[in-house]
Amino acid sequence: MLKDLLGGIWQHLPNGLRRWGMRRINTQFTVTAAGVICNDEGHVLLLKHFFRDGSGWGLPGGFIEAGEQPQDALRRELLEEIGLEVSHAELFETRAFRRARQIEIVFRCHATGQASPQSMEVDRAAWFPPTSLPEGLPDDQRQLIKRAIMNGVNRQD
Repeated sequence: MLKDLLGGIWQHLPNGLRRWGMRRINTQFTVTAAGVICNDEGHVLLLKHFFRDGSGWGLPGGFIEAGEQPQDALRRELLEEIGLEVSHAELFETRAFRRARQIEIVFRCHATGQASPQSMEVDRAAWFPPTSLPEGLPDDQRQLIKRAIMNGVNRQD
């Protein structure tokens, strides 16, 4: 009975108030886009960020802005942070992190050209052979790179 009453009230609330209510009672996540990016030699691009935990090494990417598509966010972040454009990007995997309350959308990408830090966030940008990734790279990212390489990240469509 109470459930029916509350449901009826909910249905008659203005859309904006219902949306506000849903945002307050549901878990909030940040959403990011990242890329496993390889060049013509099959090397993987990694960035050393000043603000990352541990060694600072990790996949390139960043936060998705309101109304932005994930692939567009990755392309924007790459241009802003290292001045690099990707010629091919396809959805590879999504991951959810409980502790950070983050959802990450990962793309497999191909790029040519130089990657040079353009932002105060990035200390270094470097291409690594998949068999010689830097120490301190998080294990989950090592495994992600391995799966992406096995599934054809070097393919140029």
